[in-house]
Amino acid sequence: MTSGTSHIPQATEDVAAQIVDAGLRVHEALGPGLLESAYEHCLAHELTQRGKVVQRQVPMPISYNGTQLDAGYRIDLLVEKCVIVEIKALEAILPIHHAQLLTYLRLSGCRLGFLMNFNVPLYKSGLRRVIL
Repeated sequence: MTSGTSHIPQATEDVAAQIVDAGLRVHEALGPGLLESAYEHCLAHELTQRGKVVQRQVPMPISYNGTQLDAGYRIDLLVEKCVIVEIKALEAILPIHHAQLLTYLRLSGCRLGFLMNFNVPLYKSGLRRVIL
């Protein structure tokens, strides 16, 4: 479930544990079959209720020829400015989704992210932890 072997600070690991648990609570309450936006809203609410600072739909500009350009990329959730959460409601996570999260990690300077696919019967089968 983990890519990379770099050390993640304990404070970030603590945030990650809260994210994973909050995702489980959302999945238990809603189950599969909703739109990504519904899961995003509910996960952000759950994390905010836990006292976490959550930013939704954070613009992710790209740098091209020394210029920052808004190319329309958005991080679903940025939690405590250190963990990215990309939410999916798909039949399966594909390599392109993993590549997308790796790119967001690189561009943001964050080192830890999660792909959360809520369109699965068992929450843990839709959860992917990615370390840059």
